[in-house]
Amino acid sequence: MQQGDWPEAVAVSELPVRGRAVCAGVIDAVTIRPESVAPAYTAILTDRETSRAAGGGGNDRLRLVWIGRRRVPGIVAGTRLRVEGMVSLRDGLPTMFNPRYEIIGTQES
Repeated sequence: MQQGDWPEAVAVSELPVRGRAVCAGVIDAVTIRPESVAPAYTAILTDRETSRAAGGGGNDRLRLVWIGRRRVPGIVAGTRLRVEGMVSLRDGLPTMFNPRYEIIGTQES
């Protein structure tokens, strides 16, 4: 696989409970942990396209966690991403730990 070649993305609502997957969406929120706890950078990716098509129903949120990181450059609220990794269910929310990611730029008009 060449750099930039990704398998087809699936909707967040269609992610497996466990297993490898690719999906895309927009970062809606990030959580920065205090210095007094172990470093981990957490972001919530929302599949807005699926959410609109389904009328807002279903699970359209994916938690992304980078363990051992206090920051991940470029990952801020509003960033469009494509992510790939192992999905697991944590606290009722699909979660990917240390996912491979690609920031998706938007074309300026």
